[in-house]
Amino acid sequence: MRAAIYGAGALGTVLGAYIARAGRQIDLVNRNRAHVAALKERGAHVTGTVDFVQPVHALLPEEMTGEYDVILLMTKQSENETVVAMLKEYLAADGVICTCQNGLPEPLVASIVGEERTLGCAIAWGATFRGEGVSELTSDPSALTFSLGAIGGKVNRLDDVRSLMECMGTVVVEDNFMGARWSKLLINSAFSGLSTVTGGTFGEVANAKPSRRVAQRIIKECIDVAKAAGIVIEPVQGHKIDKLFDYRGPLKKAVSFALIPVAMKKHAGLVASMLQDLRAGKKCEIGYINGSVCDFGRKYGVPTPFNERTVAIVREIEDGKYTSCFDNIKLYDDLFRK
Repeated sequence: MRAAIYGAGALGTVLGAYIARAGRQIDLVNRNRAHVAALKERGAHVTGTVDFVQPVHALLPEEMTGEYDVILLMTKQSENETVVAMLKEYLAADGVICTCQNGLPEPLVASIVGEERTLGCAIAWGATFRGEGVSELTSDPSALTFSLGAIGGKVNRLDDVRSLMECMGTVVVEDNFMGARWSKLLINSAFSGLSTVTGGTFGEVANAKPSRRVAQRIIKECIDVAKAAGIVIEPVQGHKIDKLFDYRGPLKKAVSFALIPVAMKKHAGLVASMLQDLRAGKKCEIGYINGSVCDFGRKYGVPTPFNERTVAIVREIEDGKYTSCFDNIKLYDDLFRK
């Protein structure tokens, strides 16, 4: 079986290193020439909650040849239309592209390569790019889980993709894959969104009461939108997050507020990839994360003011009006008075 990770940045370098360490073949493909050169010369150095160096097979996109049975897609969603069309030329007839991106990317991928050649994976751990050849695993090693599934019926090479990801952690094949996607979307909307707004880690966002109060409202909006859309949110690492964080009365609201730092404990050091993008001078994927919640909210008639404000603040950070800092939480104050 030939397999590749296309877009082997922070997450892809870590995953590729684990797969290679297990003795499996995997090509790590990235456009960053210095990063690829470092991977070729020194191997992948995974730091953070673990520390090891693993020789890997790294390539630039123009060095790809032949056909792949499995391609794990880990680039930014904004490039999907172009990137997936290019990868289709390298995909075996019975091959599969498994998108490991945030948000809800599967429909577009499937429109290009076909539903039977499209898998999705929600990754429940995080990593930070620390320089050429080096990525930091920021989640606890006990929390390395993957939710794998498809948006259609029969799909190619599910077992092959699962076996690759099991080289790193626990893989759950989801019958209700869109429910698993919404679980990750809920977490990303609250904590990736606010990590980008504040410049803080997931743990800092969860522990500071002003940002936690905003996170609680973002989570509530995600739950309400999913309900209206008929989506059953799947558990995350055994926890029914929609039950834990949904509320109506003041008592349940207080309980959900208290549980937020506990839920983020194993991912406290995680920094949003969107924040990493902004720090590197790049546009980020806020429109595919909190923006997706807003799109569904409009479609199903559910207000999403806190998600909308998060999108607006991040866009203004991109434009240079604000910088990522905890003072930005004040920009939500008027929403609590409505």
